[in-house]
Amino acid sequence: MMKWQRALYQPCLPLGEHQTRITECERHIRLSREAACEGAVLLKNEGELLPFAKGQKVAIFGKAQIDYVKCGGGAGDVTVSYVRNIYEGCKMKEDKLELFHPLSHFYEENVRIQYLQGGQLGKLQEPDVPQELLERAASFTDTAVVCLNRFSEETVDRKNDGTDDYVVLSAQEKKMVEQVCAKFTHVVLLLNVGAMLEMNWTRKYPSLQAILMLWQGGMEGGLAAADLLVGDVNPSGKLVDTCAKAFEDYPSSEGFHESEDYVKYTEDVFVGYRYFETIPGADKKVAYPFGYGLSYTSFSISDISACDNGKKIFVTAMVTNMGTRAGKEVVQLYYQPPTGRIPKPARELCAFVKTPLLKPRERYEVLLTFDIADMASYDDLGTVKKAAYVMERGRYRLHLGNSIRNTVCLSYTYELEVDRIVKQCVSYCRPQRLGERLLADGSYWNVPDQEVVHRKFPCKTVCEYREPQQEPRLLEEVAEGQLSLEEFLTQLSDEELMGLLRGQENTGVANVGGMGNLPKFGIPNVMTVDGPAGVRLHEKGVTTTGFPIATALACTWNLPLVEEIGRAGALEAKENNLCIWLTPALNIHRSPLCGRNFEYYSEDPFIAGKMAAAMVRGIQSQNIVAVPKHLACNNKETNRMESDSILSERALREIYLRGFEICVKESRPKMIMTSYNRINGVRASENGELLNGIVREEWGFAGVFTTDWWNTADHGEEVKAGNDIRMPIYDGVALREAYEKGTVTRDEMAVCAKRFLKMILWLE
Repeated sequence: MMKWQRALYQPCLPLGEHQTRITECERHIRLSREAACEGAVLLKNEGELLPFAKGQKVAIFGKAQIDYVKCGGGAGDVTVSYVRNIYEGCKMKEDKLELFHPLSHFYEENVRIQYLQGGQLGKLQEPDVPQELLERAASFTDTAVVCLNRFSEETVDRKNDGTDDYVVLSAQEKKMVEQVCAKFTHVVLLLNVGAMLEMNWTRKYPSLQAILMLWQGGMEGGLAAADLLVGDVNPSGKLVDTCAKAFEDYPSSEGFHESEDYVKYTEDVFVGYRYFETIPGADKKVAYPFGYGLSYTSFSISDISACDNGKKIFVTAMVTNMGTRAGKEVVQLYYQPPTGRIPKPARELCAFVKTPLLKPRERYEVLLTFDIADMASYDDLGTVKKAAYVMERGRYRLHLGNSIRNTVCLSYTYELEVDRIVKQCVSYCRPQRLGERLLADGSYWNVPDQEVVHRKFPCKTVCEYREPQQEPRLLEEVAEGQLSLEEFLTQLSDEELMGLLRGQENTGVANVGGMGNLPKFGIPNVMTVDGPAGVRLHEKGVTTTGFPIATALACTWNLPLVEEIGRAGALEAKENNLCIWLTPALNIHRSPLCGRNFEYYSEDPFIAGKMAAAMVRGIQSQNIVAVPKHLACNNKETNRMESDSILSERALREIYLRGFEICVKESRPKMIMTSYNRINGVRASENGELLNGIVREEWGFAGVFTTDWWNTADHGEEVKAGNDIRMPIYDGVALREAYEKGTVTRDEMAVCAKRFLKMILWLE
């Protein structure tokens, strides 16, 4: 097949074995089910209620057993051929479970009627259970499963004003839970959700003995739930967010909806466990800590040793399955910096590894390693050295275990006698009016207002137009080495250059636009596709594999599994002639109110970056472009086009950019998507200090920046800032006017076009 033939001609060539369809194939569906199992987190299991013994009689309560939410809405949705709900999954296990079917049939009929009346997925009312049916169920068994679900979507944040039941139980749900817990001796709670809920209420009910956080597990999520209930799979997921007792306990809660025009990140670097494990008294507000998750077996971590070579630290340990069931364990390594002049979190995750499936009494040695420089703090105030990553003198300790609160402190320490400058940077993206910043002792430092002058990045490229004297040279000639890319660009007119910097029309089954499309010069129109939970071909007559949401994938702590999902999705994109997959999304779970948290991995930038890097490696192994997004601070959907994220340079770098940095350095994505919002007053897509200064110059990113779709930024300013492509398709008037006024030059457009064409040349 000639280069770009799929993009040029849209052939339908299946990529599966024996020329079978690979999109939504059986192997990919099995992979989705495996990931849903491995990402589920067992939060509670008193009396070893789970897994159910063979032949256990069970009554399943809650409309969520039928109304299963596979993923969130908007760009994160996936069109699939079916969704397996929890009741269906349990029916497939009737060789091990005996179900009280009349109860589930009641919910089936109720959900059907609510849908006919206009009810929406995940937003249906919890019905009253008829008393007669409740009594029959209690006569049938003393064991109940309660199912609760939540739906969340792009553009819609949750509220904390008493009108939104996302993080708390609705009145109807509370009534149902109370009835079930009063009638049944043994109760299991299944949570089919996209973000963290308040969990303190669960402690009120003694009969509520087991809790499984299922997240939104993709198209086979209901069967995965059944796998876990009967013990066909042993839970091995661990939390990637701290579960607070109440919503008000999160440090971001008070100011989240203070204004639609801005969000002040006054908690600074103390996000998630960095807050709860550091701020005095905050540890008492935690229901389930970061990294926590139970198993049907138990593990020991022993024979721990550590050393360093001056650049890296190495830790080895022996993991032994001490129980009677096969299972997997996640070993987590945290560092504890010395108390110094720069306020620091008490613990930070620096390495992790998941074991393979270990049989009872089987042992497995793990190796964890990280760069010593990763323990540095960014000094934006000049306390040690302004605009530098520094390690203050003192002892750096290590803690190893299977959650942030279940660790041992290693005898090994890394000690510095003097302060060390790890990396000198340039002060970028400073805030003008932040107001205050949280300190490690729980007090706030008043931040004075400051005037900020933003640095410019002059164009160093020269690309004069030379009218072709013969037939245009084709991009294929560049690919074959007959022509340099610089020479190729000179034959493009100003108008043709402009056309390369904006979205193009859809072809084939694509529905979110293409890029390129200059057939005169052999430049193909390469298609993009949405979908962090799978390739999203909405209303195109093609169903694809629906994978678990990003949060569930992160809870697997299994990088090879996430990389495999990236490969699978990339193959589905390729089979449908799509070249650019707009994933992964790795913004931070700053608040449980953010409506798009289901698309994002974690409150922790380290695990978010590692997961994103694995996904990108998998996708780009198939020569499909991966697009990490949304750079940066897209942690709120309300007024997302105009809202200003106001935060310190340190919080920006250590929390909200760190995951992107890890992803860029470890997996070299070919494209990154900028976010809609402003960052300290400057739109992300117009922010030269962010794009050119930090991401390109400091991190070495050599790829393309694309905007998010239909933003409200100035296209000319985006080009000058190094944002190469504006999506989706539009008439280009804004850029043309900027060029005619002289505010954007041909050379600046050519730089963007060159980066874009280098990406095209990489495609198959």
